[in-house]
Amino acid sequence: MRITITTFKLLAFAAMLAAIPAAAAENPAALAYPLQLSDYPQASGNLLNTIAERAKFEPFNAFAAIIFIFAILHTFCHRLFLRVGDKIEKSAARGENGEIAPGKKFLVRLFHLAGEVEIIFALWLIPLFAGFWIYFGWDGLTAYIDWLTFEKRKFVEPVFVVFVMCVSATRPIIQFSEDVISVFAKIFAKLGGGEARGWWVAILCVGSLLGSFITEPAAITICAVLLARKIYAFEPSENFKYATLGILLAAISAGGTLTHFSAPPVLMVAGAWDWDSAFMFWHFGLKSGIAIFAGALLVMFMFGKEFSAIKLRAESAPEAVQKRLRAPKILVAAHLAFLGGIVSTLHHPTLMIFIFLAFAAFVEMTQEYQYKITFKAQLLVGLFLAALVAHGSLQGWWIEPTLTSFGHNELFFGSLALTAFNDNAAITYLATLVPNFDDTMKYMVVAGAVAGGGLTVIANAPNPAGISILSKYFKGGVSPIKLVLWAAIPTTILCAAYLL
Repeated sequence: MRITITTFKLLAFAAMLAAIPAAAAENPAALAYPLQLSDYPQASGNLLNTIAERAKFEPFNAFAAIIFIFAILHTFCHRLFLRVGDKIEKSAARGENGEIAPGKKFLVRLFHLAGEVEIIFALWLIPLFAGFWIYFGWDGLTAYIDWLTFEKRKFVEPVFVVFVMCVSATRPIIQFSEDVISVFAKIFAKLGGGEARGWWVAILCVGSLLGSFITEPAAITICAVLLARKIYAFEPSENFKYATLGILLAAISAGGTLTHFSAPPVLMVAGAWDWDSAFMFWHFGLKSGIAIFAGALLVMFMFGKEFSAIKLRAESAPEAVQKRLRAPKILVAAHLAFLGGIVSTLHHPTLMIFIFLAFAAFVEMTQEYQYKITFKAQLLVGLFLAALVAHGSLQGWWIEPTLTSFGHNELFFGSLALTAFNDNAAITYLATLVPNFDDTMKYMVVAGAVAGGGLTVIANAPNPAGISILSKYFKGGVSPIKLVLWAAIPTTILCAAYLL
């Protein structure tokens, strides 16, 4: 990974800005919106009546929800915008130099921009913030952003994910993870017959469970890079690629439940409900591990012929693809220390940024053992998550009464369904605000949120990180509809594991 001097200066400037958040928040404007859930009058009647009364009590609720719905619908039809852009480009008249007119070129770029999944929620922030400004004034808008930034610290996680993705995608970390997973890959290869099968099962099952210890963003980055190199690079069928991606996202969501400090939806409730790692392991972790292996084995038998084809293509691949310069052990240890430092300072963002800057300087000095990558994918993921936070933090007015209206089993499936259309961490966070949740209800809402974490790109915070790495292997990008269909297999198995 090569970091230019200009990039390093920009990062240093970002660190300087991060060092003064307290001063910026000394005299924040009064928060006009969103309202506290306790501020709404006690509603009578069913769920629909409650939502209608809350929308009537604060009309901006409806506007924020409509914008959010449009953003979700946009993600499901993003490929349509890409096709329109391609059609305009192909049909446009070209000049003597082969270039199309500037006006047409602008339209092409505009539609291609609207087709980028990671940017969609940020684009829909434009009408949301414009409406916010008109309705509550400039002070109301800035108070909301300051509330998210300084009081709720909601933008720390997007920055954290960007940093973890950068560190996890370096050659030393990938090399270390590959060495660990290769031990299990050899065992699975002997049991299942074939190197491709062994690597596929080990990456999805063992790699996803590593997320309980190195965080889910790190685990999905490592697993996606290894899947790209070991599986996707050898051109499997489209269905197999979607089935693998569906298992990866579901496994990452469930694989972080062995501990209480890794999975975002668990982090949101662990302190409020006194759930420690022992509780998570016995109530969620064991079930998650069994379900992940069961889902992987089922899909492996469904696509048995794919592994034979991958093996043949791998054997005929150039030798340069198979062998790479190995990083020294001391360099691997240093990268692991940087990763550990970033993870341990999640709740101290200024210190986290300075550790990342030290890492960036270290990478610059060890270029011979680094990959040449850019920050584009990581920054787009960070933008996606930050925009999702800005939208999702305004949806509690309807999510909270929805959760409270469910019985035990209904709460599980309701949480699962809501997770598909909102970050699962937001669902569990809102659950902590609901009074009188008994232990069974707490279990059900978290189990549903974890089980549904692989259904869509927005269902779990780490999902965009993995999709951004693997999307180039899908013609026209990842289809949300096909992803839901194939992710339904591991999701169903997770549901059965958590409910039994």
